[in-house]
Amino acid sequence: MSDKWSDPAWLEAKAREIGNHAIEVWVSGGWAMVGLAVLSLIIFAMGLHVYFGLRSKRFELIRERTWRHWIDNPGQRRGPVGQLLNAAGDAASVQDTAERFEEIRQTEVSPFERDLKIMKICVSAAPLLGLLGTVMGMLDTFSALATGSGGDKTMNLVAGGISEALITTETGLVIAIPGLFFQYQLNRKNERYKAFLAHLETACAQAASRRERRRAGTRAEDVAYEGQGQRVEEKSYVAVS
Repeated sequence: MSDKWSDPAWLEAKAREIGNHAIEVWVSGGWAMVGLAVLSLIIFAMGLHVYFGLRSKRFELIRERTWRHWIDNPGQRRGPVGQLLNAAGDAASVQDTAERFEEIRQTEVSPFERDLKIMKICVSAAPLLGLLGTVMGMLDTFSALATGSGGDKTMNLVAGGISEALITTETGLVIAIPGLFFQYQLNRKNERYKAFLAHLETACAQAASRRERRRAGTRAEDVAYEGQGQRVEEKSYVAVS
């Protein structure tokens, strides 16, 4: 057996045999196989786009202690999380922080949710399209039984109709089942990213609140200092008079 796997000629012949069988199955599935192929391409293209998009955010690789330190130290921010903090971490107030994070959600999260919705629709449509192919195959089978006169020709038509009915159903399920699990995992990862943004927003809002209190305290000290200076001037004026 090991000698066969190391033989290039045997591997080429085996690959050709598998390819020919796949083409035969594809053709026997009828026109519904074209629609199923399009759906499968959309499902897994969207899924890979969302997967690599969420992976590029690298939000699960940065420790909370690190990005909390970055909030008060802008010069040390790095990567996608650092870019988020550059966009929203230096807000002047809590209200400004909320507005900036709302803009971030529109640009960061909305495209993923749109792709996941399209993916979910295609996953749901795949078994239905396979069922439609099944109905068409059964109609061809009954048509062959009704119009045929018996013999090999009629049996070939019946076999073709049954083959189309079974293959389309199987193909729809083969596409939908892994697509469903893939979409579920991507949705969970997207939810974790949304939770991370909410946590980051809370930390940035707390930092903005501290900055507001410091500015309010500084203004109060300035006002008190100015009032004290005015009282000293008034006393000096009264003493001179």
